[in-house]
Amino acid sequence: MTHGSTRAVAAARAATARRRLAVLLALCLAALALGTLPGARADQRPAEGRDPAAQQVLTWTADNDITRYLSAPTTAVAGEATLVFENSAATGNTTGMPHTLTFDTSNPEYNNDVAVNIMANPNDANGGRYEVTVNLSPGTYRFFCAIPGHGQMQGELVVTEGGSGEDTTPPEATADVDGEQNADGDYVGSATVTLAATDGGSGVDRIDYAVDGDDFTPYEAPIVLNTVGEHTVTYRATDKAGNVSADRTVTVRVVEPSGDDTTPPEVTATVDGERNADGDYVTMATVSLTATDDASGVAGIEYSLNGGAFTPYTAPVMVHSVGDHTVGYRATDNAGNSSATESVAFSVVPPDDPEEPGEPPTDCPESDDRPLVMVGDEETGVPNRTAPDGCTINEVIEDERGWSSKGSFLTHVRTVTDRLYIAGMIDEDGQTRIMAAAERSDVGEPGNRDGYERILTGTEQSLDRWAHVGGGAFELNDDGSITSSTTVPGMGMLWFPEAQYGDFSLRLKFRDDAPGDASANSGVFVRFPRVHNHPEESRPEWVAIKYGHEVQIYDGRYGDQYKTGSVYGFDVVNRGEAMTVPGGVWNDYEIRVIDQHYWIYRNGLLINEFENAPGQLFSPPRADDPGTDGRQHDTGYIGLQTHGTSDVISFRDIRIRSL
Repeated sequence: MTHGSTRAVAAARAATARRRLAVLLALCLAALALGTLPGARADQRPAEGRDPAAQQVLTWTADNDITRYLSAPTTAVAGEATLVFENSAATGNTTGMPHTLTFDTSNPEYNNDVAVNIMANPNDANGGRYEVTVNLSPGTYRFFCAIPGHGQMQGELVVTEGGSGEDTTPPEATADVDGEQNADGDYVGSATVTLAATDGGSGVDRIDYAVDGDDFTPYEAPIVLNTVGEHTVTYRATDKAGNVSADRTVTVRVVEPSGDDTTPPEVTATVDGERNADGDYVTMATVSLTATDDASGVAGIEYSLNGGAFTPYTAPVMVHSVGDHTVGYRATDNAGNSSATESVAFSVVPPDDPEEPGEPPTDCPESDDRPLVMVGDEETGVPNRTAPDGCTINEVIEDERGWSSKGSFLTHVRTVTDRLYIAGMIDEDGQTRIMAAAERSDVGEPGNRDGYERILTGTEQSLDRWAHVGGGAFELNDDGSITSSTTVPGMGMLWFPEAQYGDFSLRLKFRDDAPGDASANSGVFVRFPRVHNHPEESRPEWVAIKYGHEVQIYDGRYGDQYKTGSVYGFDVVNRGEAMTVPGGVWNDYEIRVIDQHYWIYRNGLLINEFENAPGQLFSPPRADDPGTDGRQHDTGYIGLQTHGTSDVISFRDIRIRSL
């Protein structure tokens, strides 16, 4: 990524953070007025001894399980309701495990007008039973447990209008047409039709459309009409209760652009990458788009990945996720002509001989199997191939070790790339790119001569340097990795008590080893204070949770909204942005912190940036969480989280460098 694009990403994320902060402040003020936040307990009280005030009572219960509520309602009627949450010995909680009943107020796909966040456990002052009175609106609410590691405890509450409680009202569908229009109202060159729908009952399930009498198809992205003539788009919406709106139509006339240019641009797609015998791309595929227009010139190119929204194309699209992929693309010229949408399909597969769990890794100078060759922070664009001895190009370059001077490092890289060229692992262009990246890098420069310190090397001695607090445990494997316990219950943390770090780059590998189709929920804690004898938190593992930042690890399709790369509670990375890979595959993870700015890289790609500015509130609201005001540390410790026996996660090759 260029410096310009990095600044653009940072600016965009900063703007997002400001908008999120404004929304959260408003919601929390409203919640305090309603008494729904813990600490504002006007309506959060024991159920006994209180006069019933609502016509309906909705009850949630919980026990020792952190993967689901013991019971939860799924439907309700709009209006006043009493919500009861019980997490007590009577409901089966024998361990004192706390849970929350939290309503999602940040996801625009759900109702967000009820800010409920009740924390309960059998040993609290109310014995784990609370209730709160709220007013429910028609639509769908999402509820979940806000305690880290409990994200699978979630569900939806569908609220319908009064009466039978059944949603019998179809959704409302609308169409918006955009494009350049002439004096007659016709669209010049092309028109784009955007569809939307709303539903006050069970919520919108999908939108379907048909163009010029063709069959209906699911709506996934704006519809481009670029053929001269009159077009009719017919559309309808279906809600989650199965109600279908009446067919509606919008008619659009497209005319030829004025002037001589009436021909749309030509667009081509090229897919590059290392391929196996079946023609699949190993580890990564790079899609490059080009467009030509001999008349007015190309105005822009757009692409869509796997049916998502079209995005302006500015650089080659790198696809890392294992599986089948489709990239759609189109271009527009300066006269308003748009090309028809075309697509290219391909598959990404893991390496032919992936390392099996428990297999000792090859004894290489470093551990770096990112898809592209990187020298320091400089990207080369050269595939990071693996030699017959099992070591990758990145590993033999040794840019993570200490070097006495820049010259000695460059001499080493020249020697290594000569051998790689002779072995056929790189060509002349690849060698030139790697050497140029080595020249640009700061490896061996003053201030970067110490390299990375390996603080978990896979030996008993290195693991003894760490300490465990809270529940759960990590166990050392024969291959030098550590894996969270499947028999020791509870949530806890393995932390490194030897040193606090200020500005740093932390690199490690993680692997999701959750059983079956499940996904492990874990995370890496950074910049937290010493966990013992904290003046405001007696539970050591919670010192890291409340006074440090957790960089999330969770690739699950459902459950916790914070996916891999998120800064938990403050900055959401969705599943598409997280660059998910299947379970059982090692991932390279880098967390870089300078001042109060965080960069998170997965397998060599920047997937998130976060500015730890004061005044940001934890979302969803959590009792006595200090927000970012309590996380303004210049230095701190690092740790690895274990959530429970089902969230099986492995780590290895942990190293850190001060910046």
